[in-house]
Amino acid sequence: MSISRRQFILTSLAASAMQASPLKALAQQAKVSKQPFRWVPQADLSILDPVFTTAYITQEYGELVFDTLYGLDANYAPHPQMAQGHTKSADGLTWTITLRKGLKFHDGSPVRAQDAVASIERWGQRDPMGMTFMAAVKQISAKDDGTMVIDLHEPFPMVPEALGKPASNIAAIMPERLAKTSASKAITEAVGSGPFRFLPAKRLLGSRVAYERFAGYVPSPLKMAPSFTAGPKIVHVPGVEWHIIPDSATGIAALQAGEVDGVELVDNDFIPLLRGQPDIKLVKRSLPSISIMRFNQLYPPFNNKAMRQAILAVVNQKEYMIAANGSEYPEYWNAHCGVFVPGSPMDSKAGMEALDGPRDFAKAQALIKAAGYHNEPIILLDPVDYPNHHASAQVTAALFKKLKLNVVVQSMDWSTVLQRRNSQAAPASGGWNVAFTAITGTNNLDPAGQLGIRANGKKAWFGWPDDPKLVQLRADWFKAPDLAARKKICEEIQKEAFDFVPYIPLGAIYSITALRSNWQDFQLQMPLFYTLRQA
Repeated sequence: MSISRRQFILTSLAASAMQASPLKALAQQAKVSKQPFRWVPQADLSILDPVFTTAYITQEYGELVFDTLYGLDANYAPHPQMAQGHTKSADGLTWTITLRKGLKFHDGSPVRAQDAVASIERWGQRDPMGMTFMAAVKQISAKDDGTMVIDLHEPFPMVPEALGKPASNIAAIMPERLAKTSASKAITEAVGSGPFRFLPAKRLLGSRVAYERFAGYVPSPLKMAPSFTAGPKIVHVPGVEWHIIPDSATGIAALQAGEVDGVELVDNDFIPLLRGQPDIKLVKRSLPSISIMRFNQLYPPFNNKAMRQAILAVVNQKEYMIAANGSEYPEYWNAHCGVFVPGSPMDSKAGMEALDGPRDFAKAQALIKAAGYHNEPIILLDPVDYPNHHASAQVTAALFKKLKLNVVVQSMDWSTVLQRRNSQAAPASGGWNVAFTAITGTNNLDPAGQLGIRANGKKAWFGWPDDPKLVQLRADWFKAPDLAARKKICEEIQKEAFDFVPYIPLGAIYSITALRSNWQDFQLQMPLFYTLRQA
């Protein structure tokens, strides 16, 4: 965004805010306690099945409407949620999980073990961690309505973490009749047992999504404060309304006028305006997206590890972060970012000298020569309508030219990039060599949801890296007996990622949310709304 356009937007918003009288603003605030919390989400909700899709907006919806057997606290440790608890056999091959009494679905039917069994089996066909879990499963059965039994071929110590994961496809518990739907088909009926009930009659595609507090919800009896998706979910609002406002300036203007109570994503350009308003507060979210440069490893030149290592030797994360975010607000980005979320349990400094050490163009040139590069065209996909990734593409193009690589920038919109990057055709025949994306939020916490390190060839995420060592380390992580062992394996994963280079992390970007100042206890990981209350 140019300076002139920024000034125009900020001036226009300031003027529109001044038109609202103080009495009108007070009246709108006074109604908040009687009205649903009004929220501008990052996107419209198009799919109602949190098992079928990895779309982040559906994950957010899923955590409101559905519940899971376990939840994760703010330190990402699991706690029983729908489960009362579990027992485990001495050999670790049999897990018996007891459901809490009194659980109900939104249609009034009781939650039974049979519902949980069918839900988990369906989830296990879609989610990467679920597939790994199900590979260890011999059988899941309902002993009775309140008890389910998981029999394993081999120990899987992370059963609670798997069944409570809030990322990608969540293990949402739904009625058996819905859970019997083919995993290749999305359900269209939203019947969960979570703290909010979806209101289909009030849904208007492209405009509004509505939820109401589920009066029949039974909060967890755990004696702990609500923490991320764990603990008692006690809703303090009568409902939540999502107002779909694609234009950022319009959403911010609605917030200023008191027409909505929160905006999920705030562009950096609006920070100066909002920081100066006492009735609005900015909230830095705790789970960043990690921007990445992804290589197509099916074709030259990046099927050669030396070429990927050459680019890694000269990437400067700070340059990428400033290009994408500007230099004014460094508190909202991190230029010392490895494979996992900075500061999270699996994060480490192992191998970080590959990114934090001095940038070495001489080393890069030597690696390029050793790789036998002979000026072949390098097709770089540039999503011009996606500012963060467009900035990454521009910085990379300049970097490649400095390395005397024959870079060909192909500009297109984001939806075209998404289609193009899935093509395994040769770059000269409609394929590509380098693309940009981000691994979002909870998917960066550990190897379970981190698609970038899955290196099983043509079955992997776009780019299709093939590294048996990464595959084995990821498999070992799932079988690790405790947190310390998992951390150690993640150190090895990060070191291998910086040697094999399936992708290059370009830095972490923290989302900014804006709220009316009379709201507190907003959850920093995801907008879950069941801790939210008026000050």
